[in-house]
Amino acid sequence: MDFLSILLLAVIQALTEFLPISSSAHLYLVGEWLPGGYQGLVFDLGLHLGTMAAVLLYFRRDWIALAQGLLRWRPGQPLDPDQRLLLGLTLATIPGGLAALALGDENATALRNALVIGCTQIVFGILLYYAFSRAAASTRAEREIPISAMLLIGCAQALALIPGVSRSGVTMTAGLLLGLERQAAARFSFLLAVPIIAAAGLHGVLELMRDGGGTDAGSFWLGALISAVAGYAVIAFFLGVLRRIGMLPFLIYRLGLGLLLLAFYFSGRG
Repeated sequence: MDFLSILLLAVIQALTEFLPISSSAHLYLVGEWLPGGYQGLVFDLGLHLGTMAAVLLYFRRDWIALAQGLLRWRPGQPLDPDQRLLLGLTLATIPGGLAALALGDENATALRNALVIGCTQIVFGILLYYAFSRAAASTRAEREIPISAMLLIGCAQALALIPGVSRSGVTMTAGLLLGLERQAAARFSFLLAVPIIAAAGLHGVLELMRDGGGTDAGSFWLGALISAVAGYAVIAFFLGVLRRIGMLPFLIYRLGLGLLLLAFYFSGRG
């Protein structure tokens, strides 16, 4: 894959993984317009590996606190807030992991089409805007919600296997509906991304080592590096934007893209 294509796809992954507009949908749509066609699932997983590194670095203090909480744990003692959050993140990862195993690579690729992405962009965009609007008075931080609520957010994350849903968007929607403050919902969404993206990235590395899946190692790791750097910047940008302008621009974008894709599909060109 040429450098400009890798750069473009890596930046798109960084933008769309953390903005609530769906990375899998945009990687597929842009990839289809590139000279070589869609780049394949293995390369996409390499880009996800890069954005995982961005989350680890940006939220390094949180991860250090969670690790220290794990070291403090003793059987029979009540869990402190860091320990509860770590347990919640662990349990919340399970539904998405099981759903990914059940779906498989072939079915995941088959869902990448204009009809599916158009519908999910519209439906889940409206849900996110509704959840964000009704959470204006919420004040609960991510360490204050029960573990059962974290598990429900994890169940919502499993829906992100459908292109166009948006992993960050659907987990923020669930978090907001369960009472999280807006910034807290975004932070929990980003923290929850690490285990599931790490598993997906490891799967991508194994596929790369096995037969490459149509991707060469140089493109895979270069894409991961660029998406890591760009992803770090996007996290800071999104958290700042969330305070100032809310979700309306993302709703407008999702509605516009969804309607465009549906028109494209029903015109017979999808």
